[in-house]
Amino acid sequence: MMPTRRRFLTLTAAAPVAALIATQARASTSPVYSSDGIAVDGSDVVAYFSDAIPVKGAPEFSHDWNGVTWHFANAANRDAFAADPAAYAPQYGGYCAWAVSEGYTASTIPEAWKIVDGKLYLNFSRRIQRRWERDIPARIKAADANWPAVLEA
Repeated sequence: MMPTRRRFLTLTAAAPVAALIATQARASTSPVYSSDGIAVDGSDVVAYFSDAIPVKGAPEFSHDWNGVTWHFANAANRDAFAADPAAYAPQYGGYCAWAVSEGYTASTIPEAWKIVDGKLYLNFSRRIQRRWERDIPARIKAADANWPAVLEA
């Protein structure tokens, strides 16, 4: 029996939500957002500070820290990170800053980022980032209060 158009659209619309929930459930198992053991989708976190753009890292310039492998665009960025990971690692383990402020974890994309007071924050999407930016100080305060307890949620 074929589903009605309304039922099909409802099921189709629910799929992204189900995927997000599954991502959140997996995200809660590690202090760093990673996919297959690679931190923050392989993005070079040092490049956010030095180049002010998201840059894809390469496996040949990697460094293991905090239970995952971090990729960098070049040896200089890798070495800078290795010397002081806390200075470059995104807040909340690279999970979505808005989600953590709401009490849960979510994945992030490289394009949704902001440096605030010398710290890197990532978000699930550009749309979510705009919501986070409406009141950054309050969002950071709430996320700081929730972190790292949200990993146990």
